[in-house]
Amino acid sequence: MPQGQVVEVPQDGLSTRQRRNRPLLMVHTGEMKGKSTAAFGLALRAWNQGWSIGVFQFVKSAKWKVGEEAAFRALGRLHTETGEGGPVEWHKMGEGWSWARKQGTESDHAAAAVEGWREIRRRIEAQAHQMYVLDEFTYPLKWGWIDVAEVVEVLTARAGRQHVVITGRDAPAALIDAADLVLRTTKVKHPMDAGQKGQRGIEW
Repeated sequence: MPQGQVVEVPQDGLSTRQRRNRPLLMVHTGEMKGKSTAAFGLALRAWNQGWSIGVFQFVKSAKWKVGEEAAFRALGRLHTETGEGGPVEWHKMGEGWSWARKQGTESDHAAAAVEGWREIRRRIEAQAHQMYVLDEFTYPLKWGWIDVAEVVEVLTARAGRQHVVITGRDAPAALIDAADLVLRTTKVKHPMDAGQKGQRGIEW
């Protein structure tokens, strides 16, 4: 899209406005950091537009505190108190499924992931939100805990104006094929390569 101009206008019978406002399925995948950060940047823009936002975090522990969560919860309170921006819901869908497998069996985690997906599906079918962030959702798909074909079917058939962004490494090919926007983060350099661990304000 050089200078904001589309390369080709499809013969799909849609007006420019209809095509511009078409809801998007977006996938942020790849080995480098920044996938979730970019998704939350989209959610910030959505909040500013007054959209309802639903964040569903997979994999990260329920005890894991991330800066984005605190910020979005504050924005949700601001909306409730003043009407500014949009409503925000933040849900943690598991107990450390990839970083700390200390509590529960794999089947326990898989069952929790399935129930998390069922809740997302219910909300999509009810058109509950205008922006969904499914953070680290590629992992339960990769591990076979959630059926990829079902996810693709639900997301591609969703009604109304519901944008969905999915983050995580190793996104399944079927999800990538179904998406409207796909980015792949590639590592060039990282402080961890020089032995530096994550730090406040950068990783959380």
